[in-house]
Amino acid sequence: MSRPYEAIATPHTLAAPADYLALCKPRVVLMILVVTAVGFVMGGMGGGNGLAPLEALRLLHTLAGTALVAGGTLALNQYLERDLDAQMSRTRTRPLPGGRMRPSEALLFGAALTSAGTLWLTLMTTALAGLVTALTVIGYLFFYTPLKRRSALCTVAGAFPGALPPVTGWVAATGSIDPGAIVLFALLFFWQLPHALAIAQLYREDYDRAGIRMLPTVDRERGSTGRQALLNCMALLCVGLLPLSIGIAGWATAAAATACGLLMLAQSATMAARPTPRSARRLLLASYLYVPVVMATMVAEKVLA
Repeated sequence: MSRPYEAIATPHTLAAPADYLALCKPRVVLMILVVTAVGFVMGGMGGGNGLAPLEALRLLHTLAGTALVAGGTLALNQYLERDLDAQMSRTRTRPLPGGRMRPSEALLFGAALTSAGTLWLTLMTTALAGLVTALTVIGYLFFYTPLKRRSALCTVAGAFPGALPPVTGWVAATGSIDPGAIVLFALLFFWQLPHALAIAQLYREDYDRAGIRMLPTVDRERGSTGRQALLNCMALLCVGLLPLSIGIAGWATAAAATACGLLMLAQSATMAARPTPRSARRLLLASYLYVPVVMATMVAEKVLA
């Protein structure tokens, strides 16, 4: 068990710019921007017509506002979980538990970015985009984050705000929530569950040490984690055909979703049979492949239609 957080983080100078950047988790923000852009293109671009100049400007505003909100929300999450991060080997060197930043700095920085980004989206795109973004922030910080200390259902709770970025992109382009936005939400929702379970299985000892109630930490025999991953991969395989069925994508997207979905299904079955770090890592790698391949195929079909 590590020292209490207060004994670790006692900085006396302002944090370095690199620490502020680390607080925003740039790689996570980049992925959020990608799926947000996909939602915008799928909702707002006519097949083969490209983006008009005003639409392209709105897309830039959408991505700028989303980047601010995503970075700010992730910073606030680290502020709220600084005591947990101090107890886990994979996170104890982050700016807050590592002692390079005061909690008050992280709080003010995260709140400023989140507020500015939400306002930017509301004023420069659509009010509905601002509302969806606000719901994302509330779901992530006030439901998912505290629930991690209390229940294994936190994974499901976290999948809701995690699946909203493409909806933000869609409503920023169209001003309405249409069936296509719901399908994109469903794809991200069911993808996140096996993805998160693989991470939790891989870092089970770290999470257990910090008292985080992910399924692998409460599933002592480790059978339920693999079964849940397997069931959600089955659901993802079915959901992957919805873009074709409602007409927002074609057969290439269906083929890509089926191929990547089957790969995730096979790896989840392996993890269900042998819940080891190796099997969890393979499922995690398969999940990292799913989103870029399926989303890129979907956008390519839209552009080339």
